[in-house]
Amino acid sequence: VVINATGAFSDAVRKMADPSITPMIAPSQGIHLVFDRSFLPGDSAIMVPHTPDGRVMFAIPWHGHTVVGTTDTPISDVSLEPLPLPEEIDFILETAGRYLHKVPTRSDVLSVFVGIRPLVGNGNANSTAALSRDHTIRIDNSGLLSIAGGKWTTYRRMAEDCVNQAATLARLSEKAAITENLKIHGFHLNPKQFEDLGVYGSDAFAIERIIREDSQLTERLHPALSYRAAEVVWTTRNEMARTVEDVLARRTRALFLNAQAASEMAPRTAEIMAQELKYNDAWKADQIKSFQELARRYAIPPE
Repeated sequence: VVINATGAFSDAVRKMADPSITPMIAPSQGIHLVFDRSFLPGDSAIMVPHTPDGRVMFAIPWHGHTVVGTTDTPISDVSLEPLPLPEEIDFILETAGRYLHKVPTRSDVLSVFVGIRPLVGNGNANSTAALSRDHTIRIDNSGLLSIAGGKWTTYRRMAEDCVNQAATLARLSEKAAITENLKIHGFHLNPKQFEDLGVYGSDAFAIERIIREDSQLTERLHPALSYRAAEVVWTTRNEMARTVEDVLARRTRALFLNAQAASEMAPRTAEIMAQELKYNDAWKADQIKSFQELARRYAIPPE
């Protein structure tokens, strides 16, 4: 059984198996603006249940910053690096200004990032905001099993439903799902004891060992963020990071927290990775250039 769990790209994969399929995805994009922590002091989040575009707006403390979102804008093209629309940025700034500790401006935005929701269309909704966030499983004539929709908060239920359906298709013997209580890699009862390395859970022990072996690796890659050189070493050795983007956007959250700081971290990150992977100066220069070009897409130009 082949499972298609490719989110907003689900229909493109389905068409690879059967070009005549009817699309199931009604893509919608939502943007998030990131500010420093002073805009939402304390540990509590804010949720605004009704906004002019019909969505819930939230402001959440996140990795020492404040993330505010989101919008719901129907789109026709699904891209790997979607961009925010000017009206989306204005909407978030104006709405958030009513509730945050102080009114944000464009110059306060440290990073803007955009996600695409793989909503399942029903042909009747007047807007994507009205579409259900529940997940849907669809089996095409080709036998391809596609799962789409859903939310981060329901990922384990999605996995259980999907695997159960795949097992039925494959005529496997029935077994009780274990995902509800399965401890994933890195599980630790008290990750806060590792402070900034707490996001790694039990892997924090290994990163601390790297620092003990080379004290220079305790250096922070940028004064505005908590990430350290040892984390670059760890992700390169153990998490298959092979590009600067892998480290600064996919293994850490530097790009999403502060685009300018992440851009300034690129040279040192590339240097450490090149040492670990035995890559040359040409590779470093190419990596720095490509990442800094990407980082510019996550910054808001001043008015």
